[in-house]
Amino acid sequence: MAARERHSQDNGQWITMKAEIRNAIWHLLSQQGTVRFPQAHGRIPNFVGAEKAAAHLRELTVWRRAQVIKINPDAPQLPVRRAALEDGKILYMAVPRLRAEKCFLEIDPQKLGNRTFLAANIRGALKYGRLVSLREMRHMDLIICGSVAVGRDGARVGKGGGFSDLEYGLLREEGKVRELTPIITTIHTTQLVPYKIPMFPHDLPVDFLITPQEAIATRSVYPRPRGIYWDLLRVGKINAIPILRKRMRQGGAGTRQGG
Repeated sequence: MAARERHSQDNGQWITMKAEIRNAIWHLLSQQGTVRFPQAHGRIPNFVGAEKAAAHLRELTVWRRAQVIKINPDAPQLPVRRAALEDGKILYMAVPRLRAEKCFLEIDPQKLGNRTFLAANIRGALKYGRLVSLREMRHMDLIICGSVAVGRDGARVGKGGGFSDLEYGLLREEGKVRELTPIITTIHTTQLVPYKIPMFPHDLPVDFLITPQEAIATRSVYPRPRGIYWDLLRVGKINAIPILRKRMRQGGAGTRQGG
């Protein structure tokens, strides 16, 4: 019992450290004037130079080879979504807060015609995209995620909701992503931190971080989540997410992280 209590205390300390990292980066971006509307705090920061970062990403071999991409709906990755649609790639975006049982939106430029670019933001995706279940989705060739802070070792901090990790866990359990599916984030150089970021087994690391100046291969040693870590989810969060409620009823929480 004492060891379990110490482990819980350690986790609490690491979580507090992550919150401090987020707040420090949000404050620094705002102080430097390198964040666009809306304000940085509480969000994946919409940084100045997001278009240049997207252009660097577009030069990567893993990008050119990818036909199907899972991407976050946040503002700084809008140039990436537009580039993907221009290149004829199929996009999957999660429904905000996973609030529907069919919790992903499929944006296929071949099917949308002149409405394609209207679907690059979340409002357009909800209007023109197709709601799909996990089983209906194609296999992902690439994952793009937003970040608040990233280390050169691939460790990453999101905005604190844990949805990127949950989305990845669901896709991994369904076999839509694999251990070696590349994970990429675009950030401002201010978000690249020189200190150690704590990582938990459910946290999503990145293989590449792209700034307005360069693309950096992290050579991350962190393992990817293998599914959903049920023992780390609060009952309130499970109840708020239809797909998790359904899997709980089906006994999905009987195994940790998909087995």
